Amino acid sequence: MVRSRLIAAALLTAAVVAGCATTRVIREPGTSSTSASRPRPGVSVTVQRGDTLFGIASRHGVGVQDLAAWNGLAPPYTIYPGQRLRLYPQGGASAGAGAGKPAATPRPAAAPPAAAPAAPAASGIAWRWPADGPLIGRYAAGDPTKQGIDIAGSGGAPVRAAADGVVVYSGSGLVGYGELIIVKHNEQWLSAYGHNRARLVNEGQLVKAGQQIAEMGRSGAARDMLHFEIRHNGKPVDPLLYLPKK
Repeated sequence: MVRSRLIAAALLTAAVVAGCATTRVIREPGTSSTSASRPRPGVSVTVQRGDTLFGIASRHGVGVQDLAAWNGLAPPYTIYPGQRLRLYPQGGASAGAGAGKPAATPRPAAAPPAAAPAAPAASGIAWRWPADGPLIGRYAAGDPTKQGIDIAGSGGAPVRAAADGVVVYSGSGLVGYGELIIVKHNEQWLSAYGHNRARLVNEGQLVKAGQQIAEMGRSGAARDMLHFEIRHNGKPVDPLLYLPKK
């Protein structure tokens, strides 16, 4: 009886696969059809609207996990339009340099001393608070759900540009951010404004520090609030290290 059920299940599976011949295969982050990454020292790419980390990795012959590691990206590997990604590891070492060679037996070594916390990168940007209201959520390094700060407020309250820049994204295509605006301030620095009720600027538009760019809302959130991020070379940093003290 068990054997008959297994055969029936196999036949059903085959029929389903045959009837879905046009189904598009989506690879999960962390997988790649590339057998070995081919780093390109000194080369970087700018993320365009609609790009995914897997797509960029595939086009340039590198593994998704390598590309994520080279750029300090953690799951769920969120990337933004206007963000620059290195196609090589920091320091220029090749990820596949040792391919095909037997791994050397590691020698026992004493544990290195704990590294001191890295000082925040200087931005040279006069940041402003993007909204008025109490702080209800803080940045937590390494936590993909806390890559910025949350500021409470009421629906329709103004959301302002934290610094001069150009809008590189205005839409709702990034899951978990609701109605989102991303402003590029220079080649290294971006700011992101999520959960808006209404977006008041378009992609390609120049904005000035303090200019209203959105209305606060709760798109993708449980309450009216602004989710605000600052990113350096695509990697989130603690906005409270850069915003003026209140």
